[in-house]
This record gives sequence, structure tokens and C-alpha cells, in this order.
Amino acid sequence: MKKTLKTQARLVAITFGVLLIGCVSGYSVAAELAYPSKPIRLIVPYPPGAGTDFTARALGEGISQGLGQAVVIDNRPGAGATLGHGLAARALADGYTLLLATTGGMVSGPALGLSLSYDPIKDFSPIGLATFVPYFLVVYGGLPVNSVEELIAYAKARPGQLNFGSPGTGTPNHVGGVLLMQLSGIDLMHIPYKGGGPVLTDLISGQLQATFASLPQVLPHTATHRLKLLGVGYTRRIKSAPEVPTIAESLPGFNNTGWWGLVAPRSISPQIILKLNSTINKSLMSPAVIQHFVNNGLEPTYSTPEKFAKVIAEDLQAWTLLVKKANIQLKSSPP
Repeated sequence: MKKTLKTQARLVAITFGVLLIGCVSGYSVAAELAYPSKPIRLIVPYPPGAGTDFTARALGEGISQGLGQAVVIDNRPGAGATLGHGLAARALADGYTLLLATTGGMVSGPALGLSLSYDPIKDFSPIGLATFVPYFLVVYGGLPVNSVEELIAYAKARPGQLNFGSPGTGTPNHVGGVLLMQLSGIDLMHIPYKGGGPVLTDLISGQLQATFASLPQVLPHTATHRLKLLGVGYTRRIKSAPEVPTIAESLPGFNNTGWWGLVAPRSISPQIILKLNSTINKSLMSPAVIQHFVNNGLEPTYSTPEKFAKVIAEDLQAWTLLVKKANIQLKSSPP
């Protein structure tokens, strides 16, 4: 009799467990089908007004129009974009917290060996790329060079006498200069600043000879000939400045391009990832969005989650090797 009761109790427990799993699974599927049923938070790891901000707003508007829910932009700048990335990594993986991932938080920070609260590969699920961010080689307007080849020849005749500035050690702007030296054999002195504004001020005045910068920062000063664009660090000439050659045309293999894209905390439902990917890709194909990006010196793109994951992994590996080879170490910047 006791055996029979134990057997019955075991069967009841198993049945209850099966029913519970079925209920949870059913709830999960229902939640995925209903997604999104409330506003979505999109973390931007830079302050309002930056290129990342309008990119995030373009993506947010596309998601809002495509999925019928508001997208709230949450600007969380700090620590070279790693603060915002850390917040996103610790959020619930339910699709209601997304992140505009950047090369600063996903590639350069980790490559520099910063103490981070997240792993760029293990703690995020890529959704899709939004845009590439090409960096231009820019020189002082009074420097007697008008091409990458002329700059290399000029620098080789003056080893160690020319300098280049960046918004900080380990930034893409700094790494661009390091890569330029490695591929050309020239010797430049790196001067790190706290931000891009002071770099441009000193470049315009001639205290600096060169820098790497995004197009919107420097375009007003090239029109007045105070600065010169010598080349772009993208794989091809970009739509917003087709007259500017790629640096790779003179130095094969040169690529100094950042990117911004959408990711979510790891373990988010694959169905939600696909829904978001399809929605943002449709938005990124809009002629108005494309033109807005091009007007700001960006190269709009779109991708599958798998392609974006590959871009992150490959760039992280390349940056890590470059940082190690050049022995780039973080140090304090001048005021």
C-alpha cells in the first residue's frame, strides 16, 4: 500500500512538473509573440548631441514605427563608453534593454586591458550593425603636404620632429596614428589630450601637425583651408567625401574605422533578436536615414546578427594584437 502511495505521489509530482514547464514555456512563447508590450530602453554610452546619439534616435524611431512601442534613449556616458556597456550587460535579457554598442566599449577598451565589469563577447547578443565610422587623416593647413605619400616623405626626412594628437591614449584616433607609423615606417610623436576639441584647436594653430578625426569635426575647417584632409581610413572612398582617397590606396592594409550597432544582454530570445534585426534593417534602408548618416560623414550599413558578431570578434583580435605590438599603455593625458 505504501509503495502504491509513493508511486502515486511520484506520478503526481512528475505530472505537476510537466504542467509547470509547459506553463512556463507557454508563457515564454506568448511573451515573445507579444514583444514588445511596453517601452524599450536604449542605452547610449555617450552624451546627447554626439553622433552616437542621433544614430540611436534613428534606430529608436525605426523600432518604434516597426514594432509599435516607444523607445526611450538613456544616455550613459563615462569611462570611454565602458560605463554604458557595463549597465547594459547587467540588465535583464528580456528585450526591453538594448545598447548602442561602440568600438570604444566593445573593442578598444577590452584590447587595452581595462578592468571591465563585462566581457564584450560573452555578455552580449549582437543584433545588427547600424553604421561604420571612418576616421580621416587630417593635417595642419600650413603643412607643405597634400597627400598621404607627401606626408610620409616629409616625415621620413624629419624623424621624430612631427607630432600627432588624439582625444586620448588607446582611442581609434591614437590607434590610427600608430598604424600609420607601423605601415609606413615614419616616426611621429603622440600627444594625448582630454577630448577632441583641444586637439582641433592646437591642430588649427599649427601646434600639432596631424590627427585622425571624424568628418563632421573637421569639415568646416577644411573649407577655410586651415586643415587638410589627406585620406580616409575606410576600405573604400565614402559617399560624403568621394574626392578624398582612402589611406589604403597609399598604404595597403590600412583600416581605421569604428562602428556602432545594436546589441542586447546575453541570453535574449533568438526570436526577439530576429524581430529587432529585421526592424532596424528596414529602417536603415530608408533613403532619409541613409542621407542623414551620409551628411554626418558616416557609412550606413546593416547586417545579420552573425555578421555583426564576426565583426566584433575580428576587430577585438586585431586591436589586441596592435596594442600589444605597439606597447600602448594607458597614461594620464594633459589638461
